[in-house]
Amino acid sequence: MASLFDRIAKFAKSPQGQRAIQQATQKAQQFAKDPKNRAKIDQVRAKLQGGGGKGLR
Repeated sequence: MASLFDRIAKFAKSPQGQRAIQQATQKAQQFAKDPKNRAKIDQVRAKLQGGGGKGLR
């Protein structure tokens, strides 16, 4: 029996998996282009990088 990782890797290499990855990538890029979402992304990035004097607790 194949491990979960093996099955995921096999799916990712399949034509259906490639389409799913491409669609997810396109949606992520569209999401990131929205100015409101971009601001949220930048806020999270700043928190993770220790910006603003507050880190994750």
